[in-house]
Amino acid sequence: MIYLLEDDDNIRKLVCYALSKEGFEVQGYSSPKEFHQGMNMEFPELILLDIMLPEEDGLSILNKLRNNAKTEHIPVIMLTAKGSEFDKVTGLDMGADDYIAKPFGTMELISRVRAVLRRSCKMQGNRIYEIGGLYVNPAKHIIMVSGEAVPLSYKEYLLLIVLLEAEGNVVERDRLLTSVWGEYYTESRTLDVHIRKLRVKLGKAGKLIQTIKGIGYKLGDD
Repeated sequence: MIYLLEDDDNIRKLVCYALSKEGFEVQGYSSPKEFHQGMNMEFPELILLDIMLPEEDGLSILNKLRNNAKTEHIPVIMLTAKGSEFDKVTGLDMGADDYIAKPFGTMELISRVRAVLRRSCKMQGNRIYEIGGLYVNPAKHIIMVSGEAVPLSYKEYLLLIVLLEAEGNVVERDRLLTSVWGEYYTESRTLDVHIRKLRVKLGKAGKLIQTIKGIGYKLGDD
């Protein structure tokens, strides 16, 4: 199920029709109040979230989603008519998985939806990782260091999973950005900030994340 929160009737109907035609189950909401009511009944697999909304803006809603343990894992694609760099960077830094600026083509939107869902499914694999006191169970969204639970933001969690999946190999900066923020995001400084925060939150296991100067990062106990 995909939830779409969009107050423009024409856009909402068009997006719902296009996604339904491609085989997706989609529910459209015209206001934050309706959206929150829907979330109280069932969680979707992905959320399409407009920024400019009545009652409450999309960034505020995104912040609530990412700060709730029950919804922090749900992928979110931001929709914005502004098209400003500030909105894009702010939304992605707050935990959005991708963004798309209006007006957009339905095929581009569908492609973005499929890409985000693929990344999300990959992150929910059944493999369990244990290395240097670090324990990660993606299926249950459990992160522990020396037996103690570690709370991570959604982006920090995705970064950790990508590094773990590389099995000690170096992950280039561009690949990390693409895997976690999407192919349209190029703000390299954001990657460094999130890596730094991730190291701090992992405590003594933070040293497992190694910087490979000029290339990227890797995770290993060597």
